[in-house]
Amino acid sequence: MNKPPFAACAIGLSLGLAAGAACAAPIKIAVIESLSGPQAATGLIYRNAARYGVEKINAAGGWNGEPLQLVEYDNQGGPTGAADKLKAAIADGVQMVVQGASSAIAGQITDDIRKHNMRNPGKELVFFNMGAEAQELTGDKCQFYHFRFAANSQVRTKTLVLAMKQANVLGTRVYSINQNYSWGQDMEKAIVENAGLGGYTVVEKTLHDVNKIQDFAPYVAKISAAKADSVLTGNWSNDLLLLMKAAKSAGLTTRFGTVYLDQPGNLANAGDLAVGHYVAQTFNAEAGGAAADEFVADYKAKTGHVPVFVEAHTAFGLAMVGDALKRVKPENGALNVKTFAAALETTKIKTPMGELSMRAADHQALLPIVVSSVTKDAKAKVDGTDMGFKPARLFTADEAAAPAQASCRMQRPS
Repeated sequence: MNKPPFAACAIGLSLGLAAGAACAAPIKIAVIESLSGPQAATGLIYRNAARYGVEKINAAGGWNGEPLQLVEYDNQGGPTGAADKLKAAIADGVQMVVQGASSAIAGQITDDIRKHNMRNPGKELVFFNMGAEAQELTGDKCQFYHFRFAANSQVRTKTLVLAMKQANVLGTRVYSINQNYSWGQDMEKAIVENAGLGGYTVVEKTLHDVNKIQDFAPYVAKISAAKADSVLTGNWSNDLLLLMKAAKSAGLTTRFGTVYLDQPGNLANAGDLAVGHYVAQTFNAEAGGAAADEFVADYKAKTGHVPVFVEAHTAFGLAMVGDALKRVKPENGALNVKTFAAALETTKIKTPMGELSMRAADHQALLPIVVSSVTKDAKAKVDGTDMGFKPARLFTADEAAAPAQASCRMQRPS
């Protein structure tokens, strides 16, 4: 890899030469994630991917002669901590913010950035949302300085339903069970709205407390009584694992369609009971051919492990950031965030999964989705098990896309 041209800029600055005038002030990019506590496992995954993505931008030359400076803040798993760390980041001169774990935290960050930008023209920040998939973030709360590089409930449910229907495993009676907060409510709505597309009837809907239930046997009894062919769920972490374990204990053979079954540790904890269930993913190397193999090898070389869960699409999102930066010149020796955001909303890149672009209407990334099933003949094994995710169908970004929400009324700065 070629050495970035940072040395020449630094020499010019140290000698007080005119060369220094060509060097822009370095961009500080903050990761504000859950780096401690119960949610740290997920937050650290986003941080790993952010480190990789920023390293790739810097390896390609950074921005106008300077490397991006990555700074990391621990939001301690909650919106209050995130608000405090955002204030600290602003005081530290940060212009870009990366976060992904938790829609509640993302909601806090996007609201705070919107208010800051309104009160401080010329000192704007931009928010890169890598995993918070609540619909409101690109709906009621959509704003010019928020960009989502992940999927959402409508995209994941649509592709999951179509792939499972094509594989003749969806059936005509679907049970919807989700966590009772913004994300789970969005998933329930999407499951109902995609019934016509999937040719099924939603036989019952359940919303339950988040990460508080230890025994899902009563819920499994309801699923059994409803004679469901499939269960569609946006559950994650223990709420997914314990639900599937309870189904196994009850001898329930109903197939699960999920969106977070590929979270690290799930297959190791679930064991053989995961076989035959489905997941809608943003990356599966087996579906991406040689380009995906090359990306996986590079990621492993730089991080020590292959990309899992959300790491690939987070890296691709930062590749879009790097692409947009190439088209933005310094203004008065610094990055104009408004100009950068305008460039980012027109960005389009190629990834091993296919073309990835940003939709200007609501700043929702249009990204390919692969729906996979858990099998023992998948190319890559997961969690140290003999199982992995075998692609059932790869959807292009256009095929996977759901329309922008009417509730998004993007206000663009003059």
